Amino acid sequence: MASLNLHHLRLFRATAREGTLTAAAKALNISQSAVSTQIKALETDLGHDLFERRGRNLVLTEAGRIALDHADEIFRTAEQLTATFRAVGQQRKVLRIGALATLSRNFQLGFVQPLIGREDVEVVMRSGTQASLLRALEAMTIDVLLTNMVPARDAASPYLVRRLAEQPVSLVGGRSRLALAAQGLPKLLAAAPLILPTPETALRAGFDALTERMGIVPRIAAEADDMAMLRLLARSDSGVAVIPPIVVQDELASGALYELFQLPDITEIFCAVTIRRTFPNPLLADVLENAEAEAAGA
Repeated sequence: MASLNLHHLRLFRATAREGTLTAAAKALNISQSAVSTQIKALETDLGHDLFERRGRNLVLTEAGRIALDHADEIFRTAEQLTATFRAVGQQRKVLRIGALATLSRNFQLGFVQPLIGREDVEVVMRSGTQASLLRALEAMTIDVLLTNMVPARDAASPYLVRRLAEQPVSLVGGRSRLALAAQGLPKLLAAAPLILPTPETALRAGFDALTERMGIVPRIAAEADDMAMLRLLARSDSGVAVIPPIVVQDELASGALYELFQLPDITEIFCAVTIRRTFPNPLLADVLENAEAEAAGA
């Protein structure tokens, strides 16, 4: 197959959007016959018809829909390339952060705190699954991923992982749980209704291993995969929550909740995942250095 002609691809994309050769030719300010000829050349190169005629309109074939998806991606990448080099030497004003949906909101807020209030900076935050955010990182639609799940790495892995903080995990509950907590950790684990992270989380794996070593079968009142929900359940006094204290730091400070016990050998690690880039976002260096300094001083 001949090398793909991007000019032909651009004409095809315009025709697909306009729906007719006449409209595409008008939008591109060239003759209709030129558009038709060059689309036929593209179809010859690809070996498939890209349109079928329905009345006066042209409708994409299955091959045409596939070609349009790729054309959109090609020209989107070209636009990003142009924007990247235009930005060289200029101050970047936007930092795009992806955060695991289950990650502590307090930790996320602390991470972006150095940028909050700066009139020259916009912070864009999006949440999602680990897999979707790693794809966004590789596509460079986010600058950094905040997570408590370290991605697998091998020789071919593009990920750069920086550990920002390591937080203890505790049993946290309301005033009504203090008397039971006074009887000791084993009694609290065995008798209190527990609010736990869901089984697929690293925190839950550590907790299950702890209770198994202690020979305790816990009473599970609720499970949640979201730290915000664990926080709400703890505040509602539905039970004793297994949670990093940073998640409920405001409630602990106000006395609405109490840190009953710090769980031995269980911690939550907060990481920043990036990829190597020729033109890294300078704002990212500022927040990463601040987060590491905060952790070192803690």
